[in-house]
Amino acid sequence: MNPPLNPIDAVTHPDPYPFYAALVAERPVYRDETLGLWVAASADAVVSALGNDACRVRPPHEPVPKALLGSPAAEIFRHLVRMNDGAGHCPFKQAISAVLASVDADRVTREAARGAGRLADAVTGGESLTTFAFDLSTHVVGSLLGIPVDRLPDVAASMGDFVRCLSPLSGPEQIEQGKLAAGRLIELFRSLRATAPDGDALLAALAREARRVGRDDADVIIANGIGFLSQAYEATAGLIGNTLLLLASHDETRARAAGDSDLLAGVVAEVVRWDPPVQNTRRFLARDAAVAGQAMKEGEAILVVLAAANRDPAANPAPERFDPYRAERRSFTFGCGVHACPGEALATGIAAAGVAALLARGLAPGAASQPRRYRPSANTRIPVFTG
Repeated sequence: MNPPLNPIDAVTHPDPYPFYAALVAERPVYRDETLGLWVAASADAVVSALGNDACRVRPPHEPVPKALLGSPAAEIFRHLVRMNDGAGHCPFKQAISAVLASVDADRVTREAARGAGRLADAVTGGESLTTFAFDLSTHVVGSLLGIPVDRLPDVAASMGDFVRCLSPLSGPEQIEQGKLAAGRLIELFRSLRATAPDGDALLAALAREARRVGRDDADVIIANGIGFLSQAYEATAGLIGNTLLLLASHDETRARAAGDSDLLAGVVAEVVRWDPPVQNTRRFLARDAAVAGQAMKEGEAILVVLAAANRDPAANPAPERFDPYRAERRSFTFGCGVHACPGEALATGIAAAGVAALLARGLAPGAASQPRRYRPSANTRIPVFTG
């Protein structure tokens, strides 16, 4: 098997991890002239890039992707707290974190079990397993947001179209479909705000927290409610798929995890580190600065290879070993610092419930061991099952 050509090619490579280990050992931070990017691979370099205030989540000259301008998708994107920096970011990020932290873990488990039960009955392997992995997070997070159960299948379909339009790999037709989907999602969330302004749904809680921090803007609230769905969509799908692949190749662990929820939670947490759904992210220099000991210039970009940092022995001893009981595990998959994703516990809880539902039906091992490929992507590692 040929090694990956570069860290972008590594995302969908059958086994990118020896390549990542070599980066950590030999080139923890370097300039890749072919990609036109700096690359941060070691744990220290990743922490430096994600924590440097000269590094922004979007190019300063292009806060919204040009392909989305003038569309409902742009209106969502421009308000997403995870796509913004600056004075307005921290208070609203705190509001989002407070909302997610307020969700009782037992409530997530119950909702995830209900959603997984509904969807798992349709899984027969292959394509239906891939659909399950993608749709589950929308069914669970959508229910928590207050979306009626009968609307969830349509919302999941719209979310798939919307997320695809955000990818730099999407073509014109996919982008246009995503723009239309964004419009449908905005209209749905407007109606949810109008019909259920209070209560324990996450959208109502987000509105209350937004008022508390002085950001009571309907467009901002709606965009970040949709953002709860979009941020979970690919990450959770990848986490479910990669967990199934791990269990398919570890018979003893699979057999024990089927009846042990604590072990299954440990397996999912270790998959987050060992074969993460989010392999990399990017940062953009807003000014000249030293990042990870390298002088970088305004306008340059950094590919932050989270999956490589997870395999850095300085962060995790014996990083190549899969260990669901690993003590003091360090995972960079959901970021760190001010832009660390506050939804990690939600994503891992949903993934564990989904895998548990499949194991209970005896569907995961055989289906997950069929030939597969990875969905084309520059940053997320999501198996596409066949057979």
